[in-house]
Amino acid sequence: MDETTFWQLIDTCSPPDPDPEADLLAPALTARLLTGPVEDVIGFAEQLSRVLYLLDTEEHCGDDLSGDAFLYTRAAVVAAGRRTYEEVLREPARFRPFAEELIWAESLLYVPDEAYRELTGKEWDRATRYSYESFSNSDGWPAR
Repeated sequence: MDETTFWQLIDTCSPPDPDPEADLLAPALTARLLTGPVEDVIGFAEQLSRVLYLLDTEEHCGDDLSGDAFLYTRAAVVAAGRRTYEEVLREPARFRPFAEELIWAESLLYVPDEAYRELTGKEWDRATRYSYESFSNSDGWPAR
């Protein structure tokens, strides 16, 4: 799955009303991924990991965010769609409202694992090219 397809999937599955914590988006994405081959699930996981990794920078992280809070808030930025994501990526100050309002889209993180399990009947030992765990982007945290 390429980046354009990833964002089209996010847009297609996004509900018409605000869903900042991806309560409706996550199950819609899972259902959509279940209609395709397992390769789509793997591709989605790769793209999700990559976009979360790119937001994993010192400039985006608030001083008071734990590693988990920072991850879940980055997921909320992704759930907001490509336009918002790209704005936040370019202008880290745009991340602040997500962090201050504690907007968390943790459920987005589980989409690939749930889809994989339902498609294959097996648990997935996911290993993506990029780690989305907080503080794993060494270029984004030069002082660490």
